[in-house]
Amino acid sequence: MAGNSTVLDIKDISVCFDGFYALTEVNAAVKRHSIHFFIGPNGAGKTTLLDIICGKTKPTAGSVIFHPESRADVRLTGMPEYKIVREGVGRKFQVPSVFGRPTADELAQIDRVLDKVGLLDKAQTRAGSLAHGQKQWLEIGMQLVQQPEIIMLDEPAAGMGKPETFKTGEILREIQKGCTIIVIEHDMDFVRQAADIVTVLHEGKVLTEDTVDEVLADATVQAVYLGRGKAAS
Repeated sequence: MAGNSTVLDIKDISVCFDGFYALTEVNAAVKRHSIHFFIGPNGAGKTTLLDIICGKTKPTAGSVIFHPESRADVRLTGMPEYKIVREGVGRKFQVPSVFGRPTADELAQIDRVLDKVGLLDKAQTRAGSLAHGQKQWLEIGMQLVQQPEIIMLDEPAAGMGKPETFKTGEILREIQKGCTIIVIEHDMDFVRQAADIVTVLHEGKVLTEDTVDEVLADATVQAVYLGRGKAAS
């Protein structure tokens, strides 16, 4: 399919927790092979939306529809988390997993992924001894080994210095050739570098969605999220 086709439809998603609406009628269309950022102030509902896509949280209303490249559409809403992963929608591992002995083909795939995330020279290094940024890249690599169509990253640049953040953006640009990337992030320099499309959430609703330049130039976005005058700095 063309690169501008939709791979994920987020339709009228609302989530109510004990009378409080964390999300209200959120709509977004994620394009295939794009890097789509969701940004917004704390409490805007970004992580809740990611949890809904992953199946960790069930919406009060609405649906999330996945459009695989060569299979029939899949309704992710209401599907268990492990089945969503099997469908090709990846996410960061929160708990380390133990795998069986890999085959030669699997070892070759691991080497290709390590090279893609800049860790091939660390192949024999214990994960626990890697630097913070390298651990983040390893987690991205762990998703890529599964060959997902979509990967979702929650603040992948958190705690990184500028050189590591820049390299993370370069890694995302490389891996978007093979999959779609959804990112939640606060680092606006990283957003400027890596984003194709940006959806801004505010108080659980979509404030705006556009290219990164258009979003950062939007006066309303500057007022409620970036602070007036900071978007252009």
